[in-house]
Amino acid sequence: MNNLRLCFLPFIFLCAAALLPAQGNRERDEAVVVRVTGTVRLVGDANFPQVVISGSDAQWYVVREEMNKLYDLQHRTVTVEARETVTELKYANGLSAGFRRELRNIKIISVEEYTSP
Repeated sequence: MNNLRLCFLPFIFLCAAALLPAQGNRERDEAVVVRVTGTVRLVGDANFPQVVISGSDAQWYVVREEMNKLYDLQHRTVTVEARETVTELKYANGLSAGFRRELRNIKIISVEEYTSP
């Protein structure tokens, strides 16, 4: 009986070692409070819409829970204060694909009126 347990011990350690990379070391970035100014856009399709604030230097994606705050402000320039989380995106071969900036806990500071062209 003890020999049977000793045979399974290396198998258990091997399985545990295979699961170690799945612990999620990618999102260690801390959220920072930022003030963002940009144009509100709706991107994606009908099944997966996303609200994006396009600024002069970056794009910020609004998390799904906060989307309703900015949904009616499309094509307007807004200034918001929110917690920003930056996540590095990678291709399958490990090369960097850029960064994704997400906003949470959004507080609207100002909204500029829409002027038609």
